[in-house]
Amino acid sequence: MNTFLLPDLGEGLTEAEVVRWLVKVGDVIGVDTPVAEVETAKSIVELPSPYAGVIEELHGEPGTTVLVGKPLITVADAAGAGAGAAAGAAYREEERAGSGNVLVGYGTAESGTVGRRRRRRGVEPPVSGTKLAYGDGNVPESRPERSAGRSVPLVISPLVRRLARDAGVELREVIGSGPDGLIVRRDVERAIADRTPTEPSTLPAPSTLPAPSTLPERSTLPARASAGWGAASVVGSRVGLGELRRTPMSGFRKAVVATLTRSRTEIPEATTWVDVDATALIELRESLRTATDPGPGLLALMARFVVAGLVKHPELNGYVDVEREELVQYAGVNLGLAAQTDRGLVVPAVPNAHTLTARGLDGEIRRLTAAARDGRLTQQELTSGTFTLNNYGSFGVDGSAAIINHPQVAILGVGRIIDRPWVVDGQLAVRKLTQLSLVFDHRVCDGGTAAAFLRFIADTFENPSTALADL
Repeated sequence: MNTFLLPDLGEGLTEAEVVRWLVKVGDVIGVDTPVAEVETAKSIVELPSPYAGVIEELHGEPGTTVLVGKPLITVADAAGAGAGAAAGAAYREEERAGSGNVLVGYGTAESGTVGRRRRRRGVEPPVSGTKLAYGDGNVPESRPERSAGRSVPLVISPLVRRLARDAGVELREVIGSGPDGLIVRRDVERAIADRTPTEPSTLPAPSTLPAPSTLPERSTLPARASAGWGAASVVGSRVGLGELRRTPMSGFRKAVVATLTRSRTEIPEATTWVDVDATALIELRESLRTATDPGPGLLALMARFVVAGLVKHPELNGYVDVEREELVQYAGVNLGLAAQTDRGLVVPAVPNAHTLTARGLDGEIRRLTAAARDGRLTQQELTSGTFTLNNYGSFGVDGSAAIINHPQVAILGVGRIIDRPWVVDGQLAVRKLTQLSLVFDHRVCDGGTAAAFLRFIADTFENPSTALADL
């Protein structure tokens, strides 16, 4: 009998939620057969079994959160599975040795202790993407005891948090049935089912409000206070208002906070921007569209010009090796694309973007966008970016001083494209204008280099046909 324990998924992740089982009790499997889809703070992935045999037990229902090192499945030896068992032994030996062959795309532990901070060795590796979204991931050595009414509920899965939030369930009042009192999906579903239609609101009852003498005069309260915006905890409050709600940060959000804080703390950043006439770029995009071929999208054309700019100005396509006091430039471009999803901001990267045409970039952008939306981005896609392109114009805004995706050294933003008055050949005309903003690490270059890169991108937007002829 062999028990497959949830392996170390790398990047500081210490647990995963079972989304669905791909096998059932009694199934015969071989080594590397996918047995479950699990969701981490990063994506949904399939886990392969290191054992061959017959499925004896599945440890948990869909929605269960499993900690690293805890049982996932139990496999009984099957007749004729000798070769599979030998392969499984070799597989586990690789895992103990930290070969990197376990769970392709995921790291193995550097030591026998799960969840310790990974020590950086020598040169900073050429990664980004998830560092924006997830940070280094410190893991507590132990978990506090769970009890009803805890100020910080033990819940890890963003799916469980979303389910509770949508149903109006207060997680601090839920008793977890998972390991060490962890709140899992079935606990929230039970809390929803136990409620009655007449259950009162989670806002404080009138009897819990401070005495009238302790409240501000009615004329000073917001108009919506009477609609239930809480007055609880007003006494001693700095702002004189109660708290409407508290939402615990998910592991995903904590890592975003850690990494963006690190970026702002370590990087002496500067921002430069320019207004650009993108009329010719829009016209080029339309000219490439036919009845049978939609042609490359606008973002793909922009991406192609950005890659060309990085080839001309490689200072912005690298990282700072603080330990060795060296400025490193990459021999190629993995173009990160900021994408907003239901789970938060992710930055998947198009690998070897410098080798792709605009049409090739378009295909990769569409594939990565779909994978991000479905939560199926791989570790490699999330960790390999060397420069980020952020199309925040899709949110209807003109500009932004973005935060650099550490350890990258620059990020380019593109604002919305709208009709504006513009002078062309001495005459006022209505043109398609956008704003480009470049945030860069002042350690890797001075303003002249950053301005030259930004001006190159602006010129390609304004004269795309000429630029394409040279690419």
